[in-house]
Amino acid sequence: MANYTRIEVVNVMKQTGMVPLFYNADLEISKKVIKATYDGGARLLEFTARGDFAHEVFGELNKYVLKEMPGMIMGVGSVTDAASASRFMALGANFIVTPVFREDIAIVCNRCKVLWSPGCGTLTEICRAEELGCEVVKLFPGDIYGPAFVKAIKGPQPWTSIMPTGGVSPTKENLEGWFNAGVTCVGMGSKLIAKGADGKYDLAKIESDTRNALSIISALKS
Repeated sequence: MANYTRIEVVNVMKQTGMVPLFYNADLEISKKVIKATYDGGARLLEFTARGDFAHEVFGELNKYVLKEMPGMIMGVGSVTDAASASRFMALGANFIVTPVFREDIAIVCNRCKVLWSPGCGTLTEICRAEELGCEVVKLFPGDIYGPAFVKAIKGPQPWTSIMPTGGVSPTKENLEGWFNAGVTCVGMGSKLIAKGADGKYDLAKIESDTRNALSIISALKS
């Protein structure tokens, strides 16, 4: 069961403005990466469930986070069907993110009052998602649409909350473009969760980049 209501999750999305996203099949590596984002100030993380037995990794990871990282809200991304959404919610996922718009996922998440954020790419999809109770729409792939798309959507629909994912980077120039266009928060993956030249995750850099990105976002939102 989720430990946070969907409204609580939305509020943290609005307050922090960033959702790091990450996947690794190795539990111990995942713990270290999430700890680095947490130490950098992140209070949300989307575990992008893209590998075999990802639900098992997430289940153990969520237990670790609940014990060691107070206030960290764990969700799951790359969910493509209602059965998978239900499985991850049973393991404590506090939000579900999907690459596409799926009504079956909306139904199971709404039944449990868990936030769901569907990947949308047209105003029609966004409107339909909101009719089904979506609080924050995922714009994916974000770099294909760009800030101009967000600004255009916010014209006729100023109430729409948008989270671009894909191509978002922790630089002032990139973040300034998105937040000036009116996004609620951004999803950030490989541009934030960096690996060093040796192919291993650079934990110090992840922590530093997370802290810096959150500082930039805070200034842009103030």
